[in-house]
Amino acid sequence: MAELEKPQIVELATRSVNYTLFDAQWVPASARFVALGNYARGTGALEVCAVENGQIVKKQEVEKPNAFKCGTFGGTSFEERHLATGDFKGNMMTWDLEKLSQPVYNVQAHDSIINCIDGCGGLGVGGGAPEIVTGGRDGCVKVWDVRQKEVPVADISPAAGSVARDCWSVAFGNSFDDDERCVAAGFDNGDLKLFDLRTMSVRWETTLKNGICKVQFDRKDINMNKLLTTGLDSKFQVFDMRTYNSKKGYASVITESHKSTVWCGAHLPQNRDVFITTGGNGSLHLWKYKYPGNRVKEVKDEEPEGVPGEVQEINRVTLSTQPISSFQWSADKLGLGLTTSFDQQIRVLICTKLNKI
Repeated sequence: MAELEKPQIVELATRSVNYTLFDAQWVPASARFVALGNYARGTGALEVCAVENGQIVKKQEVEKPNAFKCGTFGGTSFEERHLATGDFKGNMMTWDLEKLSQPVYNVQAHDSIINCIDGCGGLGVGGGAPEIVTGGRDGCVKVWDVRQKEVPVADISPAAGSVARDCWSVAFGNSFDDDERCVAAGFDNGDLKLFDLRTMSVRWETTLKNGICKVQFDRKDINMNKLLTTGLDSKFQVFDMRTYNSKKGYASVITESHKSTVWCGAHLPQNRDVFITTGGNGSLHLWKYKYPGNRVKEVKDEEPEGVPGEVQEINRVTLSTQPISSFQWSADKLGLGLTTSFDQQIRVLICTKLNKI
């Protein structure tokens, strides 16, 4: 593919802030987004911005007692558009962006920092009830229904007496009807666990060579298809989740990238085979997953095995000298992306020609 024919990653707008950025989320069905982080004095920053005439314009900014680490709109409806956040003191809250003085819902979810959060069942994505999953430094993964006060729907905690490992990332998946739903969780020691919320059991677990920074299914609302994990060892791994083998697990392909920690990975909502990864060196790499001719290998007198596909790089760009801590695609506009980085910059990007790959 000639250089100019490739999809290009173009910086549309940039805004500098006076706090450390950890996450940013598009407000559903709008040109607004929310940025989350912490001020130098340890308090939380929540800023609502809009993209207007190619500029990022601040609409609201509030300071809260505890620093924010992560947020999601995945467990809310289009009518409410409540933001769920996790903070450094272990509180999970939901916020009405029109009334930011007090949270709509507030629960002490974890003993210490909430590292990660995800939502499902809201915004028309996934069957079943709207739920929020959180993962924390205490090693616990908890699932919450905001209609139920104080008590989690599911609590997956380390065994008594065992060493608790930091849970760095959680993701919903397999939510294709009202009964089925899974949660994938990645830990700082490389443990990858898949929890089945219907049977309340560990469906599958494995250990990767290094800590897992991010896990994400290519779609939440379909039968499990692919699972992306990114790690500390400059590698990311894509698992084919359609065929399970009791001896070998799920087939996967490993790709080395960024020459630094791969902080984040995000699938394009409009095309589940296209995804982007962000690096500790401030770079973005755009990828496409190519399926094999046959995804299942039949072996005589043995269980079928999955066959991994290939990962092809489409393009790359370096935006910063600091790690890019988060990336989110817009579900409303093809190719529109939102990033935060540790140089205290929020960037809105556009990836061109994604409809042609």
